[in-house]
Amino acid sequence: MGLFSKQNKEVFLNPINLDNPVMVQVLGICSALAVTAQLKPAIVMGLAVTIITAFSNVTISILRNTVPNRIRIIVQLVVVAALVTIVSQILKAFAYDVSVQLSVYVGLIITNCILMGRLEAFAMTNKPWPSLLDGIGSGLGYALILVIIGGLREFFGRGSLLGFKILPQGLYDAGYLDNGMMAMPAMAMILLGCVIWIHRAYFVKENKN
Repeated sequence: MGLFSKQNKEVFLNPINLDNPVMVQVLGICSALAVTAQLKPAIVMGLAVTIITAFSNVTISILRNTVPNRIRIIVQLVVVAALVTIVSQILKAFAYDVSVQLSVYVGLIITNCILMGRLEAFAMTNKPWPSLLDGIGSGLGYALILVIIGGLREFFGRGSLLGFKILPQGLYDAGYLDNGMMAMPAMAMILLGCVIWIHRAYFVKENKN
């Protein structure tokens, strides 16, 4: 079976759309709500989860035949904790302001349901290459939701994207006001609900039959 066979493409693409961990499986929504007030931390958090999920999937897949079943969860947690620590230190060294915005949520990646779910459901029973694709796909599917919600909240709540002002000053002079509710966690939940509704209404109709 080739590296980019039809089956491997499905393993990579399904978590981004038809089997998205947030929109379909409703996993990892706590951090999706907590770090999406602005686009930049949402992107960084999405990339961090993608990298950690990909590398932990590969590592556990390589070790799957040597790890005793009774301690597999402990081994998975150790691997994930090591990767999270590395990513956290890199963020503090090169993007300190973002690491402060993300606060404890980087550390909480260790208990992210998406990550642990992919290790247990996929990496423990598949070879390293498909596991890598599954990890990247699952991480990107998660990151996609963070980017959508973070972009909407920052645009309508601050009139900017990635810290750059998008709406012209003339619009504010005419009476436009930023929507302060977009900074509230409740709006993140409402936006997430709308994204899930749109996805299920327009992208998974064929699964209802």
